[in-house]
Amino acid sequence: MSSPSLPRAARHMPRAIAVGGFAIGGLALPLALAGAQSVSQPPAIPDSQFFRRVDSLVAAAPGFSGVVAIGRGGVVVHLAAAGTSAPGGPSPTAETAFNLGSVNKLFTQIVVRQLAAEQGWSLDTTLAALWPQYPNAAVARAITIRQLLTHRSGVQGNIFAGDSAARASLRTLQDFLPLFVNEPLQFTPGSRDAYSNAGYVLLGLLIEQRTQRSYFDVVAERVYGPAGMTRSAHWRRDSLPAFAARGSTRDAEPGVPPTAPRSNMATLPARGSSAGGGYASAADLVRFVQALRERRLPQAPPPGIGVAGGSPGVNAIIEGDLPGGRDVIVLANVDPPAAERLAQAIRRLLGAAD
Repeated sequence: MSSPSLPRAARHMPRAIAVGGFAIGGLALPLALAGAQSVSQPPAIPDSQFFRRVDSLVAAAPGFSGVVAIGRGGVVVHLAAAGTSAPGGPSPTAETAFNLGSVNKLFTQIVVRQLAAEQGWSLDTTLAALWPQYPNAAVARAITIRQLLTHRSGVQGNIFAGDSAARASLRTLQDFLPLFVNEPLQFTPGSRDAYSNAGYVLLGLLIEQRTQRSYFDVVAERVYGPAGMTRSAHWRRDSLPAFAARGSTRDAEPGVPPTAPRSNMATLPARGSSAGGGYASAADLVRFVQALRERRLPQAPPPGIGVAGGSPGVNAIIEGDLPGGRDVIVLANVDPPAAERLAQAIRRLLGAAD
């Protein structure tokens, strides 16, 4: 997930790349290129030493607010936390739900692949064949589902356009559609790639068309439920549960110099979308990686994933199957690259190849 303020932070993160046939929709980390480590490989360093060094890294990280969870076998075996879950609030825990940014694109992709397998259509099918009533017929005839999944469709449009009041009106996936539906394609589909949040909103709308149900309900049923993710959802920004972290950002509004930290709520849509902006706890994401390992989610990638998401006041990292069978989740409610820096340092501790 990105926003008008993201490019400064995004420069610190590699772009999305393919993992085992999956084009991960978030900002992917180098693990995706390196491949998964075997869970049977002995730990690079003993747990006790590793946990102490993780604690030291978190304590020394300037301005970090969030959690680092080390998982094994679907359980959080160590947690290091810093900062607060909200200004003046308590310290975050493994059960604090953080905004994930573009990490949600991975869940969207899993559901699209499940529906393709169940309904008997190819990912190379055009959007027009699956959604004949799509309002822009020329675009629908030109693009395939695979191109949308891999950011090679040419679909463009700023889903964060407008001011805070405009973003506050974005409550359903249909609310995002006018922001891009009439835009011409940025390039000939398949000829190159360009990161597309609008393309992933379109995939979410396709899920709604093919199921005749809300995207949010479908993802909860097909991903969160089977993975045991009990604190994961796309909550509205004006009705976040008490256990959800509130973000803060130093990114300025356009044309305004950076200032002291402020709430990031005005940068968010009223509700996240299939392109990003849902919430999950570290414990939930540890369980998610274990569900991948146990193949409880049809059409999902293997557990050796490296996925990231970021926007003002949001930074989330999932690193699965690191040496010693460790899964690493880093969630922050401050600007990127706060979580990414810690994740990279932890990879170095474990000797994981970049």
